[in-house]
Amino acid sequence: MRSDRLRVWIEGTVFAALAIVLSLIPTNIGTGFTISLGMIPLTLFAFRYGFIAASGAGFLWGILHFLIGTASILHPVQGFIEYFVAFSFVGFAGIVRKPLYLAFKENNKVRQYQYIIIGTTIGTIARFFWHFIAGYYFWGSYAPEGMNPLWYSFIANGGSALATGIATSIVLGIMAKTTSTLFLIKR
Repeated sequence: MRSDRLRVWIEGTVFAALAIVLSLIPTNIGTGFTISLGMIPLTLFAFRYGFIAASGAGFLWGILHFLIGTASILHPVQGFIEYFVAFSFVGFAGIVRKPLYLAFKENNKVRQYQYIIIGTTIGTIARFFWHFIAGYYFWGSYAPEGMNPLWYSFIANGGSALATGIATSIVLGIMAKTTSTLFLIKR
Protein backbone atom coordinates (compact mmCIF):
# COMPACT_ATOMS: atom_id res chain seq x y z
CA MET A 1 0.00 0.00 0.00
CA ARG A 2 2.74 2.43 0.95
CA SER A 3 4.78 1.61 -2.16
CA ASP A 4 1.65 2.23 -4.31
CA ARG A 5 1.30 5.76 -2.91
CA LEU A 6 4.98 6.42 -3.42
CA ARG A 7 4.70 5.22 -7.02
CA VAL A 8 1.77 7.59 -7.62
CA TRP A 9 3.67 10.58 -6.22
CA ILE A 10 6.81 9.71 -8.19
CA GLU A 11 4.75 9.34 -11.35
CA GLY A 12 3.03 12.67 -10.54
CA THR A 13 6.44 14.30 -10.29
CA VAL A 14 7.42 12.89 -13.68
CA PHE A 15 4.14 14.10 -15.24
CA ALA A 16 4.64 17.58 -13.71
CA ALA A 17 8.17 17.66 -15.13
CA LEU A 18 6.84 16.64 -18.54
CA ALA A 19 4.18 19.35 -18.26
CA ILE A 20 6.80 22.03 -17.55
CA VAL A 21 8.96 20.85 -20.46
CA LEU A 22 5.95 21.01 -22.80
CA SER A 23 5.16 24.47 -21.38
CA LEU A 24 8.50 25.67 -22.72
CA ILE A 25 7.43 25.02 -26.32
CA PRO A 26 6.39 28.42 -27.67
CA THR A 27 2.68 28.43 -28.48
CA ASN A 28 1.99 32.12 -27.86
CA ILE A 29 -0.26 33.87 -30.32
CA GLY A 30 -0.03 37.58 -29.63
CA THR A 31 0.11 38.78 -26.05
CA GLY A 32 -1.62 36.77 -23.38
CA PHE A 33 -3.00 34.07 -25.69
CA THR A 34 -1.32 30.69 -25.54
CA ILE A 35 -2.02 26.99 -25.85
CA SER A 36 -0.88 25.25 -22.69
CA LEU A 37 0.60 21.95 -23.86
CA GLY A 38 1.40 21.01 -20.27
CA MET A 39 -2.29 20.30 -19.78
CA ILE A 40 -1.92 17.12 -21.85
CA PRO A 41 0.20 15.07 -19.40
CA LEU A 42 -1.51 16.56 -16.32
CA THR A 43 -4.96 15.68 -17.65
CA LEU A 44 -3.77 12.17 -18.50
CA PHE A 45 -2.41 11.86 -14.96
CA ALA A 46 -5.79 13.01 -13.58
CA PHE A 47 -7.51 10.33 -15.67
CA ARG A 48 -5.15 7.70 -14.27
CA TYR A 49 -5.17 8.63 -10.58
CA GLY A 50 -7.99 11.06 -9.90
CA PHE A 51 -8.42 14.49 -8.37
CA ILE A 52 -6.18 14.41 -5.30
CA ALA A 53 -3.05 13.01 -6.94
CA ALA A 54 -3.50 15.22 -10.01
CA SER A 55 -4.01 18.32 -7.86
CA GLY A 56 -0.70 17.57 -6.17
CA ALA A 57 1.02 17.14 -9.54
CA GLY A 58 -0.59 20.37 -10.78
CA PHE A 59 0.63 22.20 -7.67
CA LEU A 60 4.14 20.93 -8.42
CA TRP A 61 3.77 22.10 -12.03
CA GLY A 62 3.03 25.58 -10.68
CA ILE A 63 6.08 25.48 -8.40
CA LEU A 64 8.25 24.45 -11.35
CA HIS A 65 7.23 27.64 -13.17
CA PHE A 66 8.81 29.59 -10.32
CA LEU A 67 11.91 27.43 -10.18
CA ILE A 68 12.74 27.75 -13.87
CA GLY A 69 11.83 31.44 -13.99
CA THR A 70 8.84 31.37 -16.33
CA ALA A 71 6.31 32.73 -13.82
CA SER A 72 4.90 36.19 -14.57
CA ILE A 73 4.25 37.84 -11.22
CA LEU A 74 2.62 41.22 -10.75
CA HIS A 75 1.59 40.68 -7.12
CA PRO A 76 2.15 37.84 -4.62
CA VAL A 77 -1.59 37.05 -4.48
CA GLN A 78 -1.75 36.93 -8.29
CA GLY A 79 1.26 34.60 -8.37
CA PHE A 80 -0.33 32.33 -5.77
CA ILE A 81 -3.66 32.22 -7.66
CA GLU A 82 -2.21 31.68 -11.12
CA TYR A 83 0.52 29.19 -10.30
CA PHE A 84 -0.48 27.28 -7.18
CA VAL A 85 -4.28 27.38 -7.22
CA ALA A 86 -4.96 27.38 -10.98
CA PHE A 87 -2.53 24.58 -11.81
CA SER A 88 -3.82 22.50 -8.89
CA PHE A 89 -7.34 22.79 -10.26
CA VAL A 90 -6.33 20.81 -13.37
CA GLY A 91 -6.89 17.85 -11.04
CA PHE A 92 -10.65 18.29 -11.45
CA ALA A 93 -10.28 16.41 -14.75
CA GLY A 94 -9.90 13.34 -12.53
CA ILE A 95 -13.59 13.48 -11.62
CA VAL A 96 -14.27 11.22 -14.62
CA ARG A 97 -11.56 8.72 -13.70
CA LYS A 98 -13.87 5.81 -12.76
CA PRO A 99 -16.29 5.99 -15.71
CA LEU A 100 -13.36 6.54 -18.09
CA TYR A 101 -11.57 3.52 -16.65
CA LEU A 102 -14.72 1.42 -17.17
CA ALA A 103 -15.05 2.65 -20.76
CA PHE A 104 -11.49 1.46 -21.42
CA LYS A 105 -12.07 -1.88 -19.69
CA GLU A 106 -15.23 -2.41 -21.78
CA ASN A 107 -13.42 -1.15 -24.92
CA ASN A 108 -16.27 1.33 -25.52
CA LYS A 109 -14.60 3.85 -27.86
CA VAL A 110 -17.51 6.30 -27.91
CA ARG A 111 -17.64 6.47 -24.12
CA GLN A 112 -13.85 6.81 -23.96
CA TYR A 113 -13.89 9.89 -26.19
CA GLN A 114 -16.91 11.34 -24.38
CA TYR A 115 -15.23 11.08 -20.99
CA ILE A 116 -11.92 12.37 -22.34
CA ILE A 117 -13.72 15.46 -23.65
CA ILE A 118 -15.80 15.88 -20.48
CA GLY A 119 -12.81 15.46 -18.15
CA THR A 120 -10.60 17.73 -20.24
CA THR A 121 -13.33 20.37 -20.30
CA ILE A 122 -13.79 20.21 -16.53
CA GLY A 123 -10.05 20.43 -15.82
CA THR A 124 -9.55 23.23 -18.35
CA ILE A 125 -12.47 25.32 -17.08
CA ALA A 126 -11.40 24.79 -13.46
CA ARG A 127 -7.87 25.96 -14.20
CA PHE A 128 -8.73 28.88 -16.45
CA PHE A 129 -11.42 30.16 -14.06
CA TRP A 130 -8.58 31.14 -11.73
CA HIS A 131 -6.58 32.70 -14.56
CA PHE A 132 -9.72 34.68 -15.45
CA ILE A 133 -10.05 35.92 -11.85
CA ALA A 134 -6.39 36.94 -11.71
CA GLY A 135 -6.67 38.44 -15.19
CA TYR A 136 -9.51 40.68 -14.11
CA TYR A 137 -8.05 41.81 -10.79
CA PHE A 138 -4.36 41.97 -11.64
CA TRP A 139 -3.90 42.08 -15.42
CA GLY A 140 -6.98 44.21 -16.16
CA SER A 141 -4.91 47.38 -16.22
CA TYR A 142 -3.26 46.04 -19.41
CA ALA A 143 -6.58 45.98 -21.25
CA PRO A 144 -6.65 48.12 -24.38
CA GLU A 145 -7.95 51.62 -23.71
CA GLY A 146 -11.73 51.65 -23.45
CA MET A 147 -12.00 47.87 -22.99
CA ASN A 148 -13.60 46.54 -19.84
CA PRO A 149 -11.02 44.50 -17.83
CA LEU A 150 -13.66 41.80 -17.36
CA TRP A 151 -13.98 41.33 -21.13
CA TYR A 152 -10.24 41.59 -21.57
CA SER A 153 -9.65 38.75 -19.11
CA PHE A 154 -12.53 36.71 -20.53
CA ILE A 155 -11.28 37.03 -24.11
CA ALA A 156 -7.61 36.37 -23.30
CA ASN A 157 -8.16 33.54 -20.84
CA GLY A 158 -11.27 32.15 -22.53
CA GLY A 159 -9.49 31.95 -25.88
CA SER A 160 -6.49 30.25 -24.29
CA ALA A 161 -8.76 27.84 -22.42
CA LEU A 162 -10.71 26.96 -25.56
CA ALA A 163 -7.56 26.34 -27.62
CA THR A 164 -5.92 24.40 -24.78
CA GLY A 165 -9.01 22.26 -24.19
CA ILE A 166 -9.36 21.43 -27.87
CA ALA A 167 -5.67 20.58 -28.27
CA THR A 168 -5.67 18.46 -25.10
CA SER A 169 -8.82 16.59 -26.13
CA ILE A 170 -7.46 15.87 -29.61
CA VAL A 171 -4.08 14.62 -28.37
CA LEU A 172 -5.62 12.48 -25.61
CA GLY A 173 -8.19 11.13 -28.08
CA ILE A 174 -5.38 10.08 -30.41
CA MET A 175 -3.50 8.55 -27.49
CA ALA A 176 -6.63 6.63 -26.46
CA LYS A 177 -6.86 5.18 -29.94
CA THR A 178 -3.16 4.33 -30.36
CA THR A 179 -1.91 3.60 -26.81
CA SER A 180 -4.92 3.02 -24.59
CA THR A 181 -2.75 1.33 -21.96
CA LEU A 182 -1.55 4.78 -20.90
CA PHE A 183 -5.02 5.40 -19.48
CA LEU A 184 -5.08 2.19 -17.44
CA ILE A 185 -3.25 1.41 -14.24
CA LYS A 186 -3.12 -1.88 -12.41
CA ARG A 187 -5.78 -1.85 -9.73
